[in-house]
Amino acid sequence: MVLLEGLRASPGFLLLAVTLLGLCVGSFLNVVIHRLPRRLERDWRVECRTLLALPEQPEPAVSLMRPGSRCPACGGAIRPWHNVPVLGWLWLRGRCADCRAPISAQYPLVEAGTALASAACAWHFGWGAPLGAALLLTWFLVALAVIDLHTQLLPDVLTLPLLWLGLLLSLGGMFTGPAASIAGAAAGYGVLWCIFQAYRLATGREGMGFGDFKLLAALGAWFGWQALVPIVLMASLAGAAVGIGLMAFRGRDRVTAIPFGPFLAAGGWIVLVGGGALLPGLLPLR
Repeated sequence: MVLLEGLRASPGFLLLAVTLLGLCVGSFLNVVIHRLPRRLERDWRVECRTLLALPEQPEPAVSLMRPGSRCPACGGAIRPWHNVPVLGWLWLRGRCADCRAPISAQYPLVEAGTALASAACAWHFGWGAPLGAALLLTWFLVALAVIDLHTQLLPDVLTLPLLWLGLLLSLGGMFTGPAASIAGAAAGYGVLWCIFQAYRLATGREGMGFGDFKLLAALGAWFGWQALVPIVLMASLAGAAVGIGLMAFRGRDRVTAIPFGPFLAAGGWIVLVGGGALLPGLLPLR
């Protein structure tokens, strides 16, 4: 109770606590980003063999909780003091303590980025239920964005709970009302579905995946149909800028696939913390 009173009474204490929490959650999100696609791939292989009546093959179990963190190169267990968010990676100078193989800078970047985004939510919303909801959305979006960058997948196990949570929150009018939330979910999915079909008819190729539809539907459920235009506009402009940059500096051609999920996630998060400025009078965001 004393701790809760301190968080409620002191914005500085709340900001510090949420930043530290964000660091810890970011460390766990790295595990989710690394292991969840592997677990889904394993489940898909098992399901395919079952549907095709193929002989069963042993598949290694993949869990988000076990085993503990290990070096991707040598498989050596990472010691607890080396697993401290950001500081552990800096202490090891980005290399495994056992085999000295490089450890991706993604790990501290995700941890630091999650902490900063969480702190921004605490600064914007202050103590209260909207902060808890904003943190959950932020953490989901970080995981989805980085998974999509690596695999071009937006797993249903993340997008669908986010969609349902947005619809449930609208019942209390936290970010938008039920009618706007339902319309936003339907429009978010439908808009990208229509663009997908038009692009496929025009070019014979698929321009995006169904996970993008579900992510925009989830953001529409959280913020209402009014937020879809700025989210899609920001995501499209950022995606186009990145695509042009890759073609100019890395020599990629126009058919090179660029995941759209990270740009949608960024647009959704900007609406979360800046909705009042972006959509004056439309979103009841503080």
